[in-house]
Amino acid sequence: MKKQSNLSRLINYAGPYRVLVYLSWILSGVSAVLALLPFYYLWKIIQEVLNVMPDFARATELTYNGWMALITALASMMIYIAGLMCSHIAAFRVQTNAEQAKAKSDVKVTMLAFVIKAVVAALKKFPEFNASLDGDTLVYKQYYNIGFAADTPNGLVVPVLKDADKKGILQISKEMGELAKKARDGKLGAADMQGGCFSISSLGGIGGTNFTPIVNAPEVAILGLSRSSMQPVWNEEKEKFVPRLMLPLSLSYDHRVIDGAAAARFNAFLGQVLADYRRILL
Repeated sequence: MKKQSNLSRLINYAGPYRVLVYLSWILSGVSAVLALLPFYYLWKIIQEVLNVMPDFARATELTYNGWMALITALASMMIYIAGLMCSHIAAFRVQTNAEQAKAKSDVKVTMLAFVIKAVVAALKKFPEFNASLDGDTLVYKQYYNIGFAADTPNGLVVPVLKDADKKGILQISKEMGELAKKARDGKLGAADMQGGCFSISSLGGIGGTNFTPIVNAPEVAILGLSRSSMQPVWNEEKEKFVPRLMLPLSLSYDHRVIDGAAAARFNAFLGQVLADYRRILL
């Protein structure tokens, strides 16, 4: 007589319940497969990451230094967030654009043009912001080239407006429009994106209240602008809240060069200038 295995004995013993035995085995198998699925997808994700990672075995010393410079800059980056009143500039901008339209001019003045002039005044007052890090050497600059982030179909680029301190609002607006068009058309040259001292990133057209702009190394600071909005501001003279147009600012800076107090003073000075543009003349 042939000896039965333990599995056969279990099935015979189950008798009419053998269907339930089969079903329990099937469910156990399905459960085991489902339990392994997360590990399968995790492995696929790891493979995707490995595919896009650079080949460090072939990386040059310059590539390694570039990675380390980026890591060091990000680790030392700080951010200061504030808001400022800009009602008078907004009204003046609307008036100026109306005059430009009446004169049949193609130049459209934006809030960013006023901010660029205010930033130049702040850089003159706080020269540590108008600097760059060349290795361990801090280089102070005696010129004022301002980069501004431009969103294009091919990604973010930063054209540089040269000698902003020597130009008026209309000329800045005109050159910004030309550089932005070249960026959208993919016609920016290397010279159009080099030589910057300080960068500005504006998300006003998209929205939001604050964000963290990344310092454009080797520069040591960058200013982020969010969408302006009407907010209640306490007026001590009238002893009541009055509506004021507020522009949120996000200042990121390299803490190896700039400390928090200096960043607060820089933003406070920007607020004073943009609240009363006559301060630029002082």
